[in-house]
Amino acid sequence: MAKLSFKSHATVQRIREKFVIGGLDFALKDEVHPPKPKKLDEKQEAFLIATACSNPPEGRVRWTMQLLADQLVNVGIIDSISDETVRQTLKKMKLSLG
Repeated sequence: MAKLSFKSHATVQRIREKFVIGGLDFALKDEVHPPKPKKLDEKQEAFLIATACSNPPEGRVRWTMQLLADQLVNVGIIDSISDETVRQTLKKMKLSLG
């Protein structure tokens, strides 16, 4: 039998406690998580999309997620942003690079 890590042990303990308090349905029901605030507002998203649809920087064949993130920071659209946030935003807009 595999040894449980501390994190998984804590999860099992928490579910066990919920089961004792409210039964099986209560124990297995996932709590509602509040929505996370958007990292980019509509204007920032529009700039990202326009940039992604524009010609890539000289010497590049296409925009990468990191290049787009760096461009948003370089032009002062946002203080910091990850390439993953850029990817998720473009995915949400059903825009792909390549």
